[in-house]
Amino acid sequence: MGLLASPEHRYDGRPGTTTPEQGTDRRERLEVRAGHGIVGDRYAGRSAHRDAQVTVFAAESLEALAAELAAGPWDPLLTRRNVVLRGAEVEALRGQDFALDCGEGAVLLRGGRPANPCAWMDVVLAPGAHRGLRGRAGIRCAARSDGVLRLGPAVLSTAVPLDAAAAGAVRPLVPHRR
Repeated sequence: MGLLASPEHRYDGRPGTTTPEQGTDRRERLEVRAGHGIVGDRYAGRSAHRDAQVTVFAAESLEALAAELAAGPWDPLLTRRNVVLRGAEVEALRGQDFALDCGEGAVLLRGGRPANPCAWMDVVLAPGAHRGLRGRAGIRCAARSDGVLRLGPAVLSTAVPLDAAAAGAVRPLVPHRR
Protein backbone atom coordinates (compact mmCIF):
# COMPACT_ATOMS: atom_id res chain seq x y z
CA MET A 1 0.00 0.00 0.00
CA GLY A 2 1.14 3.55 -0.68
CA LEU A 3 -0.10 6.66 1.12
CA LEU A 4 -0.13 10.30 0.06
CA ALA A 5 -1.47 13.58 1.45
CA SER A 6 -0.68 16.98 0.02
CA PRO A 7 -1.23 20.42 1.50
CA GLU A 8 -1.16 21.90 -2.02
CA HIS A 9 -2.09 20.94 -5.57
CA ARG A 10 1.00 19.60 -7.41
CA TYR A 11 -0.61 19.20 -10.84
CA ASP A 12 -2.25 22.61 -11.01
CA GLY A 13 -3.40 24.19 -14.26
CA ARG A 14 -2.38 23.01 -17.69
CA PRO A 15 0.30 20.34 -17.77
CA GLY A 16 3.86 21.58 -17.74
CA THR A 17 6.89 19.82 -19.13
CA THR A 18 8.40 18.43 -15.91
CA THR A 19 7.08 16.46 -12.97
CA PRO A 20 6.67 18.72 -9.90
CA GLU A 21 8.54 17.74 -6.73
CA GLN A 22 6.29 15.70 -4.47
CA GLY A 23 8.48 13.62 -2.17
CA THR A 24 7.19 15.42 0.92
CA ASP A 25 3.63 14.25 0.14
CA ARG A 26 4.44 10.56 0.76
CA ARG A 27 3.23 9.37 4.13
CA GLU A 28 3.81 6.48 6.49
CA ARG A 29 0.50 7.27 8.19
CA LEU A 30 -2.75 9.07 7.35
CA GLU A 31 -5.21 10.30 9.95
CA VAL A 32 -8.75 10.13 8.58
CA ARG A 33 -11.67 12.01 10.12
CA ALA A 34 -15.29 11.17 9.35
CA GLY A 35 -16.94 13.82 7.21
CA HIS A 36 -13.65 15.74 6.99
CA GLY A 37 -11.11 13.64 5.12
CA ILE A 38 -7.37 13.25 5.58
CA VAL A 39 -5.75 15.58 8.08
CA GLY A 40 -3.23 17.79 6.27
CA ASP A 41 -4.60 17.13 2.77
CA ARG A 42 -5.65 20.06 0.59
CA TYR A 43 -9.20 18.70 0.21
CA ALA A 44 -9.86 18.02 3.91
CA GLY A 45 -12.90 19.80 5.27
CA ARG A 46 -13.93 21.30 1.93
CA SER A 47 -17.65 21.00 1.35
CA ALA A 48 -17.19 20.56 -2.40
CA HIS A 49 -15.19 17.40 -1.64
CA ARG A 50 -17.39 15.82 1.03
CA ASP A 51 -17.96 12.78 -1.19
CA ALA A 52 -14.37 12.82 -2.44
CA GLN A 53 -12.28 13.13 0.71
CA VAL A 54 -10.08 10.09 0.09
CA THR A 55 -8.98 8.67 -3.25
CA VAL A 56 -8.18 4.96 -3.58
CA PHE A 57 -6.27 3.35 -6.48
CA ALA A 58 -5.17 -0.16 -7.51
CA ALA A 59 -1.44 -0.45 -8.29
CA GLU A 60 -2.29 -3.05 -10.93
CA SER A 61 -4.01 -0.34 -13.01
CA LEU A 62 -0.70 1.39 -13.57
CA GLU A 63 1.12 -1.86 -14.23
CA ALA A 64 -1.44 -2.84 -16.89
CA LEU A 65 -1.17 0.59 -18.49
CA ALA A 66 2.63 0.38 -18.52
CA ALA A 67 2.41 -2.94 -20.36
CA GLU A 68 -0.08 -1.50 -22.87
CA LEU A 69 2.08 1.56 -23.57
CA ALA A 70 5.37 -0.39 -23.42
CA ALA A 71 6.58 2.13 -20.83
CA GLY A 72 7.17 2.38 -17.10
CA PRO A 73 7.43 1.02 -14.54
CA TRP A 74 6.01 4.01 -12.68
CA ASP A 75 5.51 4.97 -9.09
CA PRO A 76 1.75 4.64 -8.46
CA LEU A 77 1.82 7.69 -6.17
CA LEU A 78 2.46 9.81 -9.28
CA THR A 79 -1.28 9.39 -9.92
CA ARG A 80 -1.78 11.55 -6.79
CA ARG A 81 -4.22 9.13 -5.16
CA ASN A 82 -4.23 9.09 -1.35
CA VAL A 83 -4.28 5.32 -0.91
CA VAL A 84 -2.71 2.81 -3.30
CA LEU A 85 -3.69 -0.83 -2.78
CA ARG A 86 -2.40 -4.04 -4.31
CA GLY A 87 -4.68 -7.01 -5.02
CA ALA A 88 -7.92 -5.05 -4.65
CA GLU A 89 -10.58 -4.60 -7.31
CA VAL A 90 -10.96 -0.92 -6.41
CA GLU A 91 -13.23 0.04 -9.31
CA ALA A 92 -15.89 -2.43 -8.07
CA LEU A 93 -16.22 -0.34 -4.90
CA ARG A 94 -18.00 2.54 -6.66
CA GLY A 95 -21.15 3.24 -4.65
CA GLN A 96 -20.21 0.70 -1.95
CA ASP A 97 -19.30 0.86 1.71
CA PHE A 98 -15.97 -0.72 2.60
CA ALA A 99 -13.35 -0.71 5.33
CA LEU A 100 -9.57 -0.61 5.34
CA ASP A 101 -7.81 -1.93 8.44
CA CYS A 102 -4.06 -1.50 8.80
CA GLY A 103 -4.01 -2.93 12.32
CA GLU A 104 -5.34 0.06 14.26
CA GLY A 105 -9.03 -0.53 13.62
CA ALA A 106 -11.04 -0.17 10.47
CA VAL A 107 -11.45 3.10 8.59
CA LEU A 108 -14.89 3.11 6.98
CA LEU A 109 -15.23 4.61 3.52
CA ARG A 110 -18.04 4.99 0.98
CA GLY A 111 -16.89 4.53 -2.61
CA GLY A 112 -18.18 7.21 -4.93
CA ARG A 113 -17.51 8.44 -8.41
CA PRO A 114 -14.45 7.55 -10.45
CA ALA A 115 -11.29 9.54 -9.77
CA ASN A 116 -10.80 10.53 -13.38
CA PRO A 117 -7.22 11.07 -14.53
CA CYS A 118 -5.98 14.49 -15.55
CA ALA A 119 -3.92 15.53 -18.57
CA TRP A 120 -0.83 15.72 -16.34
CA MET A 121 -0.63 11.90 -16.61
CA ASP A 122 0.75 12.31 -20.14
CA VAL A 123 3.62 14.35 -18.65
CA VAL A 124 4.41 12.51 -15.42
CA LEU A 125 3.92 9.00 -16.84
CA ALA A 126 3.93 8.80 -20.65
CA PRO A 127 2.00 10.04 -23.66
CA GLY A 128 -1.29 8.15 -23.74
CA ALA A 129 -1.50 7.66 -19.96
CA HIS A 130 -4.31 10.20 -19.55
CA ARG A 131 -6.56 8.30 -21.95
CA GLY A 132 -5.31 4.89 -20.83
CA LEU A 133 -6.23 5.45 -17.19
CA ARG A 134 -9.87 6.26 -17.92
CA GLY A 135 -12.08 3.75 -16.16
CA ARG A 136 -9.29 2.51 -13.88
CA ALA A 137 -7.83 5.60 -12.20
CA GLY A 138 -9.38 4.79 -8.83
CA ILE A 139 -12.37 6.05 -6.89
CA ARG A 140 -13.23 9.04 -4.75
CA CYS A 141 -14.54 8.14 -1.32
CA ALA A 142 -16.31 9.76 1.61
CA ALA A 143 -14.75 9.16 5.03
CA ARG A 144 -17.40 7.54 7.27
CA SER A 145 -15.30 7.02 10.39
CA ASP A 146 -12.25 8.35 12.18
CA GLY A 147 -9.14 6.23 12.05
CA VAL A 148 -5.55 5.74 10.98
CA LEU A 149 -4.16 4.17 7.83
CA ARG A 150 -0.53 3.03 7.95
CA LEU A 151 1.85 2.05 5.20
CA GLY A 152 2.01 -1.72 4.88
CA PRO A 153 -0.45 -4.59 4.74
CA ALA A 154 -4.14 -3.75 4.99
CA VAL A 155 -7.34 -5.76 5.10
CA LEU A 156 -10.12 -4.57 2.81
CA SER A 157 -13.62 -5.61 3.94
CA THR A 158 -16.81 -5.14 1.96
CA ALA A 159 -20.12 -6.90 1.32
CA VAL A 160 -19.36 -6.77 -2.41
CA PRO A 161 -17.63 -9.84 -3.86
CA LEU A 162 -14.26 -8.74 -5.23
CA ASP A 163 -11.98 -10.47 -7.70
CA ALA A 164 -8.28 -9.77 -7.06
CA ALA A 165 -7.54 -10.89 -10.63
CA ALA A 166 -9.67 -7.97 -11.85
CA ALA A 167 -7.59 -5.39 -9.96
CA GLY A 168 -6.52 -2.82 -12.53
CA ALA A 169 -9.09 -3.82 -15.15
CA VAL A 170 -10.87 -1.06 -17.03
CA ARG A 171 -14.38 -0.52 -15.74
CA PRO A 172 -16.77 1.51 -17.90
CA LEU A 173 -17.46 5.00 -16.68
CA VAL A 174 -21.10 5.64 -15.87
CA PRO A 175 -22.75 8.85 -14.71
CA HIS A 176 -22.51 9.29 -10.94
CA ARG A 177 -25.79 9.26 -9.03
CA ARG A 178 -26.16 10.62 -5.54
